[in-house]
Amino acid sequence: MAISAAGSSSDDAAPASRGEYNVFLNFRGEDTRHGFTDFLYNDLNAAGVHVFRDEEKLPIGEVISEELKQAIKNTRIYIPIFSETYASSKWCLRELKLMIDNVFESEDKKSILPIFFHVESDDVKLKKPLYEADLKKHEENFRDEVEGWKGALIKVTERKGWVVTKDQR
Repeated sequence: MAISAAGSSSDDAAPASRGEYNVFLNFRGEDTRHGFTDFLYNDLNAAGVHVFRDEEKLPIGEVISEELKQAIKNTRIYIPIFSETYASSKWCLRELKLMIDNVFESEDKKSILPIFFHVESDDVKLKKPLYEADLKKHEENFRDEVEGWKGALIKVTERKGWVVTKDQR
C-alpha cells in the first residue's frame, strides 16, 4: 500500500517523530480523491501540517496493515469525509472504527472532525436510508464487524462537523 504523508517545516506543527501525524484523512477515494480531498490535503500540507492519506485502494481480502493501524494510532486529529458511497467501503468503516476507539481511549486528547460531503449528518447517523443498503451487504461477509461500524457512524455524529453541499462545489 502506498502512503502519502506531507511533511512540516515548523517545529510547532511537526509531529514528535517519524510515523506520527497531525491529521489522518479518511475518505472514499472514488467520491472525493480527485477534488475535495486533494484540495484539503494540499492546503493542509501547504500550512505545514503533517498529513496521512492512503494513496491506493486496498486489495480485496487484505487486512488493515500494521502500518495503517500505527498511522491511525499515532495521529492527533482525524478527519473522516463522509460521502454518498462512503459506507460501501469496508476499509473506510474499519478505519473509522479505529479512529473512534482511539479518540475514546485517549480521553479526548485526540479529536475527530467530520466532514459531511454531499450527505447529511442524519445519513451518517443511520436515520436515513443512504448507508443502510451498503451496511446490509456488508453483513453477508463481515457480520462480526458491522455492529461496531454502525456504532462508530452514530458516535462520530455526536461531534459537530462541517457540511459541504452540492451547490458549494
